[in-house]
Amino acid sequence: MTHFDLLVIGTGSGNMFLDDRFADLSIAIAEEWHFGGTCLNVGCIPTKMFVYPATLAEQAGRGGRYNVDTAFSGVDWTSLQDRIFSRVDAIEAGGRAYRSGDRQPNVTVIPEHVHFTAEKTVRTASGEEVTADRIVIAAGASPILPEVPGLDAARVDTPGYPIVTSNSIMRLPQRPASLAIVGSGVIAMEFAHIFASFGTEVTVIARSPRLLRSIDGEASAEFTRLFTADHNVILGAEATSFRVGEGSVEVTLEPSGRVDEVDVPNSVTAEVVLVAIGREPNTEGLGVAEVGYDVDSEGRLVVDEFQRVYSGAAPVPGVFALGDISSPFQLKHVANHEAHVVGDNLHADVLAGSPGSAALDGLRRTNHHAVPAAVFTSPQVATVGMTEDEARAAGHDVTVKVQNFSDVAYGWAMADDPGIVKVIADRATRRILGAHIVGHEATMVIQPLIQAMAFDQPADEVARGQYWIHPALPEAVENALLGLDFADR
Repeated sequence: MTHFDLLVIGTGSGNMFLDDRFADLSIAIAEEWHFGGTCLNVGCIPTKMFVYPATLAEQAGRGGRYNVDTAFSGVDWTSLQDRIFSRVDAIEAGGRAYRSGDRQPNVTVIPEHVHFTAEKTVRTASGEEVTADRIVIAAGASPILPEVPGLDAARVDTPGYPIVTSNSIMRLPQRPASLAIVGSGVIAMEFAHIFASFGTEVTVIARSPRLLRSIDGEASAEFTRLFTADHNVILGAEATSFRVGEGSVEVTLEPSGRVDEVDVPNSVTAEVVLVAIGREPNTEGLGVAEVGYDVDSEGRLVVDEFQRVYSGAAPVPGVFALGDISSPFQLKHVANHEAHVVGDNLHADVLAGSPGSAALDGLRRTNHHAVPAAVFTSPQVATVGMTEDEARAAGHDVTVKVQNFSDVAYGWAMADDPGIVKVIADRATRRILGAHIVGHEATMVIQPLIQAMAFDQPADEVARGQYWIHPALPEAVENALLGLDFADR
């Protein structure tokens, strides 16, 4: 049995806070997969490096809309992969080498799976037991696989098997001629955009009547309207079986029961199938519930505002968690924030002496207010705060304004391309409750609204108290704010 002062499980955002404050501790880092976690290796970073050229390809094919003679003639898939993963893989290798090498003699890397056998004891896949005074659990989440006939879960994401998840689709040796995507959330929509823009015949299989159904209803409906106009989408369908053949996969479909009078084909056949129905926290494989850690109904570790892990409704001394294994947001920028909080609170705990002895007034609280999210698809989607339904259910006296991109001059420059800005505010307090944007560069256009919510700025002051560049696209945000109906007008 080997003992450490600190054990960190996971090297995504869990690899961020180990700085000079902890140089005197003996530290073990358990990582069975890639250093850098989901975001670096199979998530945010490489997907966006695919999205950008995919968007260029899409725009090239639509030049006629803007009276320009352009065309898309193909993508060099291998060179694109090399450009993206030569950078990603170098960062992964550098992170592993830094933690494993002589520059950090107090750090031991455990390159294998671990699972808990006691509250502060883990066993490695090779059978070694490791104990620690303090533990940080940052083991992330993994793609969910449906339990349907014909799907061999053990073979998913392995070479040659044509059913994949986001963990391997970007590493396919050839771009598939056809792709069926099971799912209609963020991951599904981003990969649908990528592959369709590069010339793959894409079919999206969605159980619900709307795509991106977790966002504001009006924004989701607008996105669904736009996306289905340009892509092959089967709404109200559920995959009930898979049949892997020679060079193709047949997906059998049935109505999901979520759409009235829907005409669902019996099956869809594609060269490759992407399963993108969501992600689940990696708690089950860690055995955290078996040793008494509290886990919620979604499988997440239960933490408090200080990121302390709970057992029996009380914090476990010296045990913290962060990121997708405990956070409902499943967003890298949230995990990074939580990592900073954990680093500060872990340091305070170490200075206090025994695990769990730090005073609460010396601990930092996590801030989950005004958390933004984005979908890098076409059109882009960005959101922050409450949906309209959530705001009304919370009892707010709501005022709402929806502004079209085509209402401002930059929208005219884009040949009246579709897009909306929806702002939801409290009529009495004038505070912005939520904002939802669908359209060109939505992920950037939304930033003034995120800032206004973060700093609790009244909506009308945000609209009138600063310059808005004319004729830039954020004028649509300005006009949406000016269109809100407040109580004393």
